[in-house]
Amino acid sequence: MTHKAGTGFPQKKDAKLVVLLTGASGFIGRYLARALVASQHKVICVSRHPRTTSHPPVRTIAADFTRDFDIEDWLPRVRDVDVAINAVGIIRERGAQTFEAIHERAPAALFAACAASKVRLVVQISALGADEHARSRYHLSKKIADDFLCRLPVHSAIVQPSLVYGPGGTSARLFNTLAILPLIGLPGNGDQRIQPVHIDDVVAAILALLEQPPPSGTRVALTGPEPTTLRSFLAALRRAMGLPPPHFLPIPTRLMRAGASVASRLPGSLLDEETLQMLERGNTASPQQITALLGRAPRAPDRFIAQRHARAERFQAQLNWLLPLLRLSIALVWIVTGIVSFGLYPVADSYALLARVGITGALAPVMLYGAAALDLAFGIATIALRRRRLLWLAQIAVIVFYSLIISWRLPEFWLHPYGPLLKNIPMLAAIFLLLELEAR
Repeated sequence: MTHKAGTGFPQKKDAKLVVLLTGASGFIGRYLARALVASQHKVICVSRHPRTTSHPPVRTIAADFTRDFDIEDWLPRVRDVDVAINAVGIIRERGAQTFEAIHERAPAALFAACAASKVRLVVQISALGADEHARSRYHLSKKIADDFLCRLPVHSAIVQPSLVYGPGGTSARLFNTLAILPLIGLPGNGDQRIQPVHIDDVVAAILALLEQPPPSGTRVALTGPEPTTLRSFLAALRRAMGLPPPHFLPIPTRLMRAGASVASRLPGSLLDEETLQMLERGNTASPQQITALLGRAPRAPDRFIAQRHARAERFQAQLNWLLPLLRLSIALVWIVTGIVSFGLYPVADSYALLARVGITGALAPVMLYGAAALDLAFGIATIALRRRRLLWLAQIAVIVFYSLIISWRLPEFWLHPYGPLLKNIPMLAAIFLLLELEAR
């Protein structure tokens, strides 16, 4: 990419701009907002749920990309704006958040309003792969918006980042977690070609675009310094976190696709048939454009994690898979206990134990099967619920209640060789650990 004079984008004398930023609460948007403020630009953040801010250079206005599809919705928002940056994007559809709404219709209305209001520059944050070879709905929807913007009479730049890595990012969390595993499963042999770029380089390149925009309609690829493979990328992250070489487990493509089909039904999963297809396609481009913008080569993956942060990143990545493993094991305890109590354990023996604590007659089956149903409910909720604080507190209360009753009426269980009561202590500790760490 070469910068040319006479691009139709005159600079202000003080070089400070009024910037409208959509998607400011997202991963790239958060970093962009901070960098724009640090550069002393006046930033207007667009959000579905605007919040007041104590930082004078930033204000927020309300907008909803799931329904603001008319130019009239955006004209008041872009009035007196110098630059509009669209950083809104989704990787998976959910409810009203569809690719058509979020990537196509709302951005088209925003771009049309910018053209009508003579906004000096529109920066569309698209994605590498949103081109004539695109097959996924994600890439195709991005391309539709990119092409629409290029046809408008407004100066534009289409930024196309590859896989973006950085603290707080979903991709960084996923790949750090994969890299930390004792045995890392790879699609095929992990030879998929990727070219990850660090979020700091993405933000610096976009700021450079504001200072010297390229010719209107230019598509700017933002990538790392050179292509690598998924296998090499995970190995680099693992080295950066101070861990020994990884052990990889190749997963046949057919099995991986079946797993992606199942994962697509899980809430919050990044893996589905389309994301797997995008990975298999590859995600690479020449680093020439980002190198020209930065005035240097972009950061390589082995420098993504600073040495001073290696221990913290390693600890967080370990928690990312160990906490879900702990949660699933606790769910299994509740579910198996409930199933056993429904009759796998002799019902007569269960009634005998209840009688020893004073529960007899018609109350006995109510307590037995009620407790079994509660155990099952606890187990299912441990897997299904996304907000679990009250659930952990309820489980702690029930375990403490059971332990007190048994200690009072059946104290000999403390001396049982299988430790049925003693095992409640690590169970309580595990639940309390989840209560504390999941909240953070």
